[in-house]
Amino acid sequence: MDRLENIDFCIRYLMRQGGIEAEVPPSLEGKQRLFRALCNVWQPQPLSVDYLNAQYAELQAQMADKGVVKPEGSGITLWQGDITRLQVDAIVNAANSQGLGCWHPLHSCIDNAIHSAAGLQLRQACNDILKGRMIKTGEAIITKGYNLPCKYVIHTVGPIIPTGVPTKEQEQQLADCYANSLFLAEANGCRSIAFCCISTGEFRFPNRRAAEIAVATIKAFLSSHITQLQILFNVFKDIDYDIYRKLLGKD
Repeated sequence: MDRLENIDFCIRYLMRQGGIEAEVPPSLEGKQRLFRALCNVWQPQPLSVDYLNAQYAELQAQMADKGVVKPEGSGITLWQGDITRLQVDAIVNAANSQGLGCWHPLHSCIDNAIHSAAGLQLRQACNDILKGRMIKTGEAIITKGYNLPCKYVIHTVGPIIPTGVPTKEQEQQLADCYANSLFLAEANGCRSIAFCCISTGEFRFPNRRAAEIAVATIKAFLSSHITQLQILFNVFKDIDYDIYRKLLGKD
C-alpha cells in the first residue's frame, strides 16, 4: 500500500471499531486530521496486527516529516519545540486525572499531541495500568513510548487552579509531579528526561511560579541524589522560554 492507501486502511478500521461514519477526505492532510480525531475518541479494545502495522507506518512517516531531535549537553538544559520529536529516555506528559489521554478530537493540548503521536497502544497501556481508577494529583505512572522516539512516557497530573492563584498545597502537588516523575525515571534506568510545563495553560497555574517550583524541585533532587540524569525543560510558548532562560541563568 502507498501512504494514502495505508492511512485509509487505518481510518476505515477505526470507523468500523467505533461505529462511526464519516466522509474520508482526499488529501493526506485531511486524512491525517480524521485519523487523529478517530484515535482521540477510540475506546480501548483489541487491535489487529494489520492495524498496528499500518498505524506504525503512518506514525513513522509523520515522525520523519517532523524530524527527530536528539538533545545534547548534560545537567539541566532548555529546548523549545514539539516534545513528541525528542529522542530521550522519557518525556513527561501533563495528563488528566482519567489518565487515558485527551478525548477532545484534534485538541491542542500536550496530552492529545503525545497520545496521537504514540499511537493507540499508549491509551491501552494506561487503561491496563489504571483499571478504571483515577491518577491522583501529584502522582505519576510510566508506560512505554510506543511510536514516539522516546523509550518511556511518564504521565503525571498537576493541580488545576480555577482562580489562577495556587494554594501552598497546590504548589506542593506540582512539586510532587516533578519529584515523582524523577523517581520513576531513575527506577526505570533512564539517563535523560524531558519535562513539559506541567499545569500551566488550561490548568491555569501561573507560568513563572510553576517554573520556579519545577527548577527548585529538580535542583533539590539532583543535589540529594548521585545521578547522571540529564534534565531537559521542554517549552512550547515564548513566555515559558523566556522564564526558564532567566531562572536557569542562560541570559
